[in-house]
Amino acid sequence: MIMSEKNAEPDGASTILVADDNEQNLELLIAYLDELENVRIVTARDGAETMEKIRAENPDLVLLDIMMPKMSGFEVCRQVKGDEELKKIPIIMVTALNELSDIERGVECGTDDFLSKPINRLELVTRVKSLLRVKHLKSELERTLAYLNDVDQEE
Repeated sequence: MIMSEKNAEPDGASTILVADDNEQNLELLIAYLDELENVRIVTARDGAETMEKIRAENPDLVLLDIMMPKMSGFEVCRQVKGDEELKKIPIIMVTALNELSDIERGVECGTDDFLSKPINRLELVTRVKSLLRVKHLKSELERTLAYLNDVDQEE
């Protein structure tokens, strides 16, 4: 179930920010993500809007095009991974670039994964599910550790 930005977020839903300046790419990614349950999709069409939406929405995952106006995906990724409050958000860079230097640059910026255009639906859905699962498990672990720390300090 895909929920638009206008719909209320269901309890426990994962928010995915899809950032691409090409409307057809956005529509395709959203259509491919349609099979995921309990997911809310938020979109951005340039790098600056992507940073605004990341700060406002605190998404569980970002699908990030590299070549965007106002700020490249590389710069968005660098800013997110350099911010203590945002750096845990997984980022999948979606790109038509396939040069090794572009992949190295993405890794240096801190991306968690890559998808090459044209996008394979199964590959996209599998990687998104996997990174969402890891993100939620890490969050659960952090809550558990914080709880144990509180209990330990009470004793």
